[in-house]
Amino acid sequence: MNNLSNTRPSERGSAGVKFVLIFAVIMLVANAGYNYVPVAYDAESLRTEMQTAVVQGLALPGKVNPVENVKARIRRSMQSNGIPADALLDVRQNGNTITAHVVYSKPVNILPFGMYKYNYTFDHTATPTGFLMKQ
Repeated sequence: MNNLSNTRPSERGSAGVKFVLIFAVIMLVANAGYNYVPVAYDAESLRTEMQTAVVQGLALPGKVNPVENVKARIRRSMQSNGIPADALLDVRQNGNTITAHVVYSKPVNILPFGMYKYNYTFDHTATPTGFLMKQ
């Protein structure tokens, strides 16, 4: 029985190396997710808020300027979601519809120590949909 373990030296000691490699890969993926998920979540929150602002801006009663109202609402959402200050915001009224367009890019550290940075680019145009657009 002891001779059997001596005849296969290449089979001993590899479990520790495999564990360290798998653990390193899992830690790199966890770090990437930890840095990327909040940026993607903020972008999706902004996208949802843009859609809501455009629809509610279209339904404003009275003599309120819908374009300025939509701009103010989207700017508040941009500040609360941590969107870069150099983001481009364009709100236009085309006939009886309002469109909002936001463009920005934000660097995301995918690998630790700044070894690789992903440039997250957000480019979305919100237009009203639903019952307010039916004629």
